[in-house]
Amino acid sequence: MSGILYFVPTPIGNLEDMTFRAIKVLKEVDYILCEDTRTSGILLKHYEISKPLKSYHLHNEHTATEKVIADLKSGQNIAIITDAGTPGISDPGYLLGKACADEDLEMICLPGATAFVPALVVSGLPNHDFYFAGFLPQKKGRQTKLKQLAEEKKTIVLYESPHKINTTLEQIKEFFGENAKVSLSREISKKFEETKRGTIEELIAFSKSKTLKGEIVLIVNNAL
Repeated sequence: MSGILYFVPTPIGNLEDMTFRAIKVLKEVDYILCEDTRTSGILLKHYEISKPLKSYHLHNEHTATEKVIADLKSGQNIAIITDAGTPGISDPGYLLGKACADEDLEMICLPGATAFVPALVVSGLPNHDFYFAGFLPQKKGRQTKLKQLAEEKKTIVLYESPHKINTTLEQIKEFFGENAKVSLSREISKKFEETKRGTIEELIAFSKSKTLKGEIVLIVNNAL
């Protein structure tokens, strides 16, 4: 019989966000795929999980996928984790999931941590119908994507890094307009977790007034 591929969410901040089921699965699989063995090693040591780690990241996932598929077909059970959050959500995992689907291999994704859900819930913006856009293109296609998103009547969810946040907020003002409502969440589930809500002008002023650290989730709505 073929093995099972488990997508296992890992904490995005607080190690206590790990679920009992996630720990159990990681202790039982044959090996674990991870983005960075050093980062994942800290998590696994904390929970006394001793399993072989194999690198699986954006730079090798095309070549590594074939070997993983072969191992699954041979009956091995495998888990994939990322540095933080749910695999496949703006992190490696999609290609492997597609390959498993193409081969009709069993996959199970455990529920668990992902950054955009808590950010969306506390934004105060409509969350019954939203568009998850993840990270914007770095250069090519960025303006085209922003124009597309500005036409949406749904709440938009974006991920952004600290060193680009000021530029992105200015671009949101340019494409979405001055009436756009924005919520910015950072350091989710960590000691210095923070959420700031307001107009795009208020968020630009807030972002420029301090050096923001940690990955950032932006929730944007210009239909209110």
